[in-house]
Amino acid sequence: QVQLVESGGGVVQAGGSRRLSCAASGRTFSSYTMGWFRQAPGKEREFVAAISWSGGVTSYADSVKGRFTISRDNAKNTVYLQMNSLKPEDTAIYYCAASWTWSGAYKYWGQGTQVTVSS
Repeated sequence: QVQLVESGGGVVQAGGSRRLSCAASGRTFSSYTMGWFRQAPGKEREFVAAISWSGGVTSYADSVKGRFTISRDNAKNTVYLQMNSLKPEDTAIYYCAASWTWSGAYKYWGQGTQVTVSS
């Protein structure tokens, strides 16, 4: 089992940047595919980005491609989401999650961190 704790949320102006972190407990962090998801008020939770266990493969939602970068440091049991050129529509609660496989269900979730982009 792995426990996930997100941090780095806050209020940022449109066009600005923010880096989210997700710290994981447990010795098997490097075995997991890690993902970032977000949920805006009144909307369904949506996929943002994912990274393979080695960091060699990444995937992004079209809405964030070219602006967001997912990365991981397995030595620190941490996955990051660098968000640049933020837009008001990026406002949401951001969650990190862990999956045993690239295409499998995300089994473990953090509590989320709020990102608010002001115009």
